[in-house]
Amino acid sequence: MSFNQQNLQDALRDFNDARAKGLLQEVLARLTGKSNELLSYEEVAQKLRLNARSERGVQEIPVKAIVGSVGRYTDFTRSFLPRNENDQVRWARVKMAIDNPLGAGVPPIEVYKVGEVYFVLDGNHRVSVARQEGFEFIQAHVIEVKTDVPLTPDTQPDDLIIKSEYADFLEETDIARLRPGVDLSVTVPGQYERLLEHIEVHRYFMGLDFKRSIPFEEAVAHWYDTLYMPTVEPIRERGLLRWFPNRTETDLYLWVSEHRAALEAELGWEISPEAAASHLASQENPQAGSDAAETGSWRRSKMFDRYTEQLFSDILIPLNGSPESWQALEQAVQVAAKEKSVLHGLHVVPPQAKTDGVKAKSVQARFNKRCAEAGLSGSMAVVKGEISGQVAEHARLTDLIVLNVAHPPQPGLSGLASGLRAIIRRAPRPILSVPGRFSPMDKVLVAFDGGLRAREALFVAAYLAERWGVALTVLTLSEGGRLGVPVQDYAREYLELHEIQADYVFTDGPPELFLKVIRELGINLVLIGGYSGNVFREVILGSVVNLLLREAECPLLICR
Repeated sequence: MSFNQQNLQDALRDFNDARAKGLLQEVLARLTGKSNELLSYEEVAQKLRLNARSERGVQEIPVKAIVGSVGRYTDFTRSFLPRNENDQVRWARVKMAIDNPLGAGVPPIEVYKVGEVYFVLDGNHRVSVARQEGFEFIQAHVIEVKTDVPLTPDTQPDDLIIKSEYADFLEETDIARLRPGVDLSVTVPGQYERLLEHIEVHRYFMGLDFKRSIPFEEAVAHWYDTLYMPTVEPIRERGLLRWFPNRTETDLYLWVSEHRAALEAELGWEISPEAAASHLASQENPQAGSDAAETGSWRRSKMFDRYTEQLFSDILIPLNGSPESWQALEQAVQVAAKEKSVLHGLHVVPPQAKTDGVKAKSVQARFNKRCAEAGLSGSMAVVKGEISGQVAEHARLTDLIVLNVAHPPQPGLSGLASGLRAIIRRAPRPILSVPGRFSPMDKVLVAFDGGLRAREALFVAAYLAERWGVALTVLTLSEGGRLGVPVQDYAREYLELHEIQADYVFTDGPPELFLKVIRELGINLVLIGGYSGNVFREVILGSVVNLLLREAECPLLICR
């Protein structure tokens, strides 16, 4: 057998091996439900309204980015394995030409480029051989076809329905021109009709606000800037997409918008997009909920507001109708007046009780009356369930919880069963505990031990000093030499960076010294980090947080 005949036999054998792999892929595709088909350029062009073409010359293109063909998309699998037995001679000769080191080589293939993918106009067999040979790149004469609809190598035939809807949406809204680089991809058919409904509703309310007819193009841009992006930005900042695999920002925008509307209808509260996004993540994924309560997460989400707006825009005030809860409301009113906040009352009834009972209506009426007297925006929700769980859940929709300390955690094991302790541990927001009497909260003590939670308290203290003008004292209690004087260096440098004057106290002794310092300095608000997480230490040695909740006569702002 001559050399060329041997090469031909080897190439034919390679073709048969490739075709056998193709048949196996067909079986696997049926089992997995994932398409093994090449994309048809004709179908893509029709659905995406492709027309404008530009010559890009000869260049190297990624072989794996070739996902379709012009006219011959049924002759090969998605990975360009041959399907047609009659192609074996032609395929084998292409294989020999590519393998021949002495030959003139093979000419570049011709392709259409659409987005990030390529469709073969001429050279399907060359691509098939190149894939089997493991080539990463291949020479191609490229003609680029413009599209605003993203196509990637993992695009499946079923995705073309969504891509077609996206093309219609882009044509109707012209948003790709209005906001260049926009990506409103979705993963579920029918979503673009809902986006158009959002735009039309927004256009209607724009007309009411601006008292004129709003052109559709203006409404599209205004919707994107004032509704879409304010919802998507917290999704990006908090990395919420990681809890929703294989979904897009626009998917989440629609879900968050619906979730926000449902919450507002249920609670009667106005919910921010960020709060709705965080709440949705906690509902859909328990891990997302625990992440939302992670130390520092609230501070990071409020870092920009801390310098430009108020830190406590929305305040949650649980009310059970007791005298202590109304005293807590008075403290919340004071904070809301300083912060221009919205008060969100929460009355929790047992699962078997009615939400429109006599007591619930009485609490709601008194809350509404007090908000009106103070000239504050406020609304109350009445919900069923367990108190600490409901407070922690609704806290995600606000920035601060204000509650009374009628039943503080007691020493020892009995303290672990405290409802107040459960709220402090579970709630993902700072908690202002009110012991009974009203406090002007203008002489503030920060309990600083250098820990992460103490740094959260320092963050709030700096804000209060700047915005409220409070007098500030930083106290570090060493407790038997456990902490050194340099611990306060962090607090001093942080406050000096913000040009804040403060007094610094460093002392050694038992936790009861906190109470002595508070009394001697006339402190009327204490900022402290929450529980450390060491239950053994809390039970055996005691907790400074629990001690202050029991003994301090001023409010305690507990930070996560």
